Amino acid sequence: MERSTIIGLLMGIVGVFLGMFLKGANMGVLYNPAAFLIILVGTAASVCIGFPTSELKKIPKLLKIVFRPQKLMPKKQIISLFIEWATITRREGLLALESRVEEIDDPFLKGGMRMIIDGSDHDFVRDVLMEDISATEERHKSGALIFQQAGTYAPTLGVLGAVVGLIAALGNLNNLETLGHSIASAFVATLLGIFTGYVLWHPIANKLRQLSKREIEIKLMMVEGLLSIQSGVSTIAIEQKLSVFLPPSERKEDELKEGAAFREEAQSA
Repeated sequence: MERSTIIGLLMGIVGVFLGMFLKGANMGVLYNPAAFLIILVGTAASVCIGFPTSELKKIPKLLKIVFRPQKLMPKKQIISLFIEWATITRREGLLALESRVEEIDDPFLKGGMRMIIDGSDHDFVRDVLMEDISATEERHKSGALIFQQAGTYAPTLGVLGAVVGLIAALGNLNNLETLGHSIASAFVATLLGIFTGYVLWHPIANKLRQLSKREIEIKLMMVEGLLSIQSGVSTIAIEQKLSVFLPPSERKEDELKEGAAFREEAQSA
């Protein structure tokens, strides 16, 4: 499970209940089936109207992505892999990598490797891989947009729910005791709309965008590595080129390790 998603969700729920408790609000007022119906069904209806069925079918898969960690190859592992491949290529030639293709689990990397082994043109390989990345990015954007729009609709539907509740409350003007409870219940829809919009749907959309950005960055790294191998670039140049994708702190850490290893070699010599 993606811990940050679970922690954030629990903090949001606990924050609302604790806030109501500290304010002395009646917790029983939250049991309001009409408010849940207006917000949840209303948001679902708005999303169904706004997006085609082909996009809506992706919602369970998108939620699974948010609640489960991404299985992406670590950047340092990618650098080590391309350095190894570059060493083999310079020693035995590009066709020597053919035996390594079946060991690759990532479909994007495997497809790119097949193209360069088959002798495809450098520009053709770049164009195909970049088009693949562009198409992936567009799919990710459309998925995040569903939750972004849901987050926009929910608070507005909360206002609608409050208006409906006030209309019902104003029908009980003769009974002041019932009137107070009815007005409190009317604003549960507003609370629910704001909560789902800004604690659920908008954050989920943002997380999908962040996960997409991370995946696209990994694929761009792979493109640079594949094209470098095809061009016959040295292992040192490949390492320098791909290290650009690492955070500065990790790059500095690697430099310190390399410096320490160099000093050890010098002392042993």
